[in-house]
Amino acid sequence: MILSEWKKKFFRWLDGDYDVMAGIMDGSLEPDESHEEIKHDRKEAHDRLTSSNYSRSMIHAEQKGFYAIYLAVAVVSCIALIGVLLFAVSLLPRYGQENPRTLEVSERYVEKGLEETGAVNVVAGMILDYRAFDTLGESHVLFTALLCVMILLRKDRKNMDPHYEDYYLIGDDTYYPVSKDMIMHKVGMFILPSIFLFGIYILLNGQNGPGGGFSGGAVMGAGMIIFSAAFGFDQVDRFFTMKLSMIVTFVSLTFYCFAKGYVFFMGANHLENHIPKGIPGAILSGGLILPLDIAVGFVVACTMFGFFSLFWRGSIGGD
Repeated sequence: MILSEWKKKFFRWLDGDYDVMAGIMDGSLEPDESHEEIKHDRKEAHDRLTSSNYSRSMIHAEQKGFYAIYLAVAVVSCIALIGVLLFAVSLLPRYGQENPRTLEVSERYVEKGLEETGAVNVVAGMILDYRAFDTLGESHVLFTALLCVMILLRKDRKNMDPHYEDYYLIGDDTYYPVSKDMIMHKVGMFILPSIFLFGIYILLNGQNGPGGGFSGGAVMGAGMIIFSAAFGFDQVDRFFTMKLSMIVTFVSLTFYCFAKGYVFFMGANHLENHIPKGIPGAILSGGLILPLDIAVGFVVACTMFGFFSLFWRGSIGGD
């Protein structure tokens, strides 16, 4: 019975309907005085909760217990993090001394990078071959950041409910329709093809020169932002919806995981991975670097436009 009650409270807390820290955290915001209906509904819900489940003293004890656990977990986590960082610092070379292992790694990149990766651009060979798992982590950081912003800012049936306290703030969100500006519209028609073409060039040229997934994806994401500003979100929603954005990002990250996982497994077991490196300098060279660049570029472009769309209107696109 107690576990069932805690389970209900936990899911209510996830939905934002139950705040165990109410009355403890200073500076908490109250609904606007004009929202009498909201205040009345909250008072009724609070009275029902106190009368049917716990007395006021039990609720206060529960809040104090949660607060104590919260402080204990926070202190232990900070101490553990400080310990790990201090241990890592103790392993660094002394001030003024060189780390011979660092020199060995950089020499390996410069001397054998072209032979082992097939990429003329040593930087691309380093981040998408030698240290490809680091780049995978960075791509996941972008995806996670997009999900967090979506959780906080996306408009849905819950926060668009008139009984929700932030509805009045969200409902009054108005902005100037830039897409109706004739100059913006004409300039967008003129420069957008060049922007997208330049972004694709940067994306496909990463293994041979300056460019790659992050820079090419940033240019294409900026192109999507300019497109939405010049032609309006209605035009964007016709071909780029939130569902499509999530599918593209998921497929890109999944391909990256399996592709590098395969290469890592084969290399760790001293087996040939049978992925041709191509002729250095050709567009189809560098082994997996080109497709991985494309995957990273899609993730970056979707994330950039997703941030812009969520901050501007509260959604990425039509479902």
